Amino acid sequence: MFRTHSISTAEAAWRQPAPHPPVNGGSTAPGLLRRRLSGALAAVFEASEDENRRVILELVASGPRRERLLDLGCFNGAFTVDLGRAARATSLVGVEWLGSHAASARARGVEVKERDLNERQPFERGSFDLVHANQVIEHLRSTDQFLRELGRICAPTGRIVLSTNNLASWHNVGALAFGLQPFPAHVSDEVHVGNPLDPRSGSRHADIGQTHLRVFTTRALRELAAVHGLRVTATRVNGYYPLPPAAARRAVRLDPLHAAFIVLELAHGGMATAS
Repeated sequence: MFRTHSISTAEAAWRQPAPHPPVNGGSTAPGLLRRRLSGALAAVFEASEDENRRVILELVASGPRRERLLDLGCFNGAFTVDLGRAARATSLVGVEWLGSHAASARARGVEVKERDLNERQPFERGSFDLVHANQVIEHLRSTDQFLRELGRICAPTGRIVLSTNNLASWHNVGALAFGLQPFPAHVSDEVHVGNPLDPRSGSRHADIGQTHLRVFTTRALRELAAVHGLRVTATRVNGYYPLPPAAARRAVRLDPLHAAFIVLELAHGGMATAS
């Protein structure tokens, strides 16, 4: 059985690049208290994202072997490699938009296609036993096209693992209650604005395409998947800002509706509309 303590790749390698320094006109330099608060929140954010990846690995490892793996938005391939080990895969394929990240993934042994995930992908129908997309769908303008593609390229008996932020998490609900922008709901393609409690407030996005365009609740993601012929076979939620992972696990058991992250395992067989 695959266990989290057996992960070979350093978790730091999974993480997205840090945001760039504030742009002109961004937030003014924070005081000591805010710097400490932002630092603490940033550490919890990173630890929670690592926890989300561990949840995905355990979900994949608990299922049958999936030999042909496709990782959509594979970044530098570090997590793809661990995901392949959890799936007992013999083929690792990734799709990545940015050439620098694609090169890093190739260096790790991943076969990478450099493509825009808003478009049709260069794979035959039913090509993969496991299709994975973590923290991807919220960046896309063509979510319907993306879900149709997930169904098309996943084998009839295969599975899709889809993970994203939860708009209904308490830290987002609380932000709205105080008139602040929800943390994962971006309004600029260039800079993080609208929430001074966000550790990235005033900073520029690290990569082109990091802007979140659509943020889902669990219900919305499940229903949209069903529209495109995909049924939910497993749901895992995790993270509970601003609690660190150990405390968050307990909170999520009591209140799964307001967790920070959604993980859905999907299979063919939902109630699809004509497309």
